[in-house]
Amino acid sequence: MSKPVIAIVGRPNVGKSTLFNKLVGQRIAIVNDTPGVTRDRIFGECEWRGRKLTLVDTGGIEPYSDDIILQQMRRQAQLAIDAADVIVLVTDLTSGVVATDQEVAQMLQKSNRPVVLCVNKCDRVGEPDLAFYEFYHLGLGEPIQVSSVHGHGTGDLLDAVLEYLPEQQEIEKEDEIIRVAIIGRPNAGKSSLVNQITGEERCIVSSMAGTTRDSIDTDIRNSFGHFRLTDTAGIRRSSRIEDDIEKYSILRAKMAIERSDVCLIMIDATVGFAEQDSKIAGLAHESGKACVIVVNKWDAIQKNDKTMNEFRKKLEQDFSFMSYAPMVFISAKTGQRIDRLFELIVTVVNSSAIRISTGMLNDLLSEAVARVQPPTDKGRRLKILYMTQSGVKPPTFVCFVNSAELFHFSYQRYLENRIRETFGMQGTPIRFVIRERGDKKQ
Repeated sequence: MSKPVIAIVGRPNVGKSTLFNKLVGQRIAIVNDTPGVTRDRIFGECEWRGRKLTLVDTGGIEPYSDDIILQQMRRQAQLAIDAADVIVLVTDLTSGVVATDQEVAQMLQKSNRPVVLCVNKCDRVGEPDLAFYEFYHLGLGEPIQVSSVHGHGTGDLLDAVLEYLPEQQEIEKEDEIIRVAIIGRPNAGKSSLVNQITGEERCIVSSMAGTTRDSIDTDIRNSFGHFRLTDTAGIRRSSRIEDDIEKYSILRAKMAIERSDVCLIMIDATVGFAEQDSKIAGLAHESGKACVIVVNKWDAIQKNDKTMNEFRKKLEQDFSFMSYAPMVFISAKTGQRIDRLFELIVTVVNSSAIRISTGMLNDLLSEAVARVQPPTDKGRRLKILYMTQSGVKPPTFVCFVNSAELFHFSYQRYLENRIRETFGMQGTPIRFVIRERGDKKQ
C-alpha cells in the first residue's frame, strides 16, 4: 500500500515551504520572503506515530491572477489537491483572514477532500491572539496553532491529519530505486522530459529560463524498473546568477547530482554545445556519477542521413573528457527514443555497480602489460605489482606499484580502456588509486 499523500496549500508567502521543511526534517524546499518562490510540487516524507506520510509542498494559490506563471502554479496546486488524501491549508496569523484565504477555502470545500486548517506564525506560546479566532469563519473546522519556524504545534497538526486517514496496512517492500538527476543549462527541456515520461504536467514548462527553481523528485515505474527522476534548475554561468534564489536553486541542483545514481546531461539540439555544457557535465564526472548525454529537441532539427553522425562526432570532441558517456537523440515533446533512453539509464547504472574479482583483474593486467610495456624513466621501468577493486559507483581500482611517479596518466588511460573493453563498462567514470610498494594507506 502506498503512503498517504498530504498536500500543503495556501496563498503565497504564508510559510508553506518552511512548514514543509520542518515536517520532513531537512531543507528541501527553498524558503525566501519573496512570494512565488515555490512553483512546482515538491515531495518529501515524514513519519509521525509510526506512520509514514508523503508531503507535497505547492506554490502559492492566487485564484484570479492573469500572470502565466501564477496560473501554472495554481494548476500545479490543483493537481496536488486532486491527488491528496488530506489537505493542509496554511494561513498567516500576522495578516489575519484575507480575501484570498476565503477563496482558497471555498475551492478546497469543493474538492471533497478532508482539510486541516493550519494557522501559521503563532510564535508566542500560550493563549492565542484574538486574531486567531477569525479563522473559524473560513468554515473548515477548528484551526490549529503552528509555528513552522520553531516547530510549535506541528505535532497537533500531524495528529489532526492522522484522524482523517484509515488504519495503516502493511506496506509492500519497495523495489530498488534508480535515482536519475536531469541536469543542463536553462531551457534545455528538462521539465518537458519529466512531463513526457510521467504523462502529466508534473513540472511547470515555460520558454522563460529559470522557471524550475527547486530540485523536484518524481517516482515512476515502467517495464525498465523503478526510477526517481529529479528535475533540477538550469545551471548558468556564475557571472549570470543575479539573485539569492537562483544561487540556492543551483546549489540544490548540485546536491541532486550528489545523491543520484545517474545524470542525464541535457543538450538543446537547436542551440548546440556551449562551454557551460562541459562545466555542467564536469560536475557529474567529478562526482563519479554514471552519465548519459541526452540531445533534446531533435524533432526541431532539419536533417538528412548524415546529420546525426555529424552531430555525434562534434559532441564526442566537445565531451572528450568523458568519452565513456553514451549519447541518445530524443524529443521530450513527442516522446521520440524515450524507451532507448531508459535502456541506457539501466545499462550505465549497472556498469557503475559492477564488481570484478581480483583474479580476473590481474589476468587482464598481465595481458595488458604484455601488449603495451609500462613507461620508463632514466632506466627505471614502472612495475604494477597487482590490482584490486576497492569500490563501486564509480568503479574504483587500487594499483600497487613500485613508483607512483612512473604511473603516467597516459598509461592509466590505456588500462582504463582495456577494462572498459573487457568488462563493458559503458557510461561510468573509472577511478584509479595508486599505492607504492610499502605504502599501507588504504
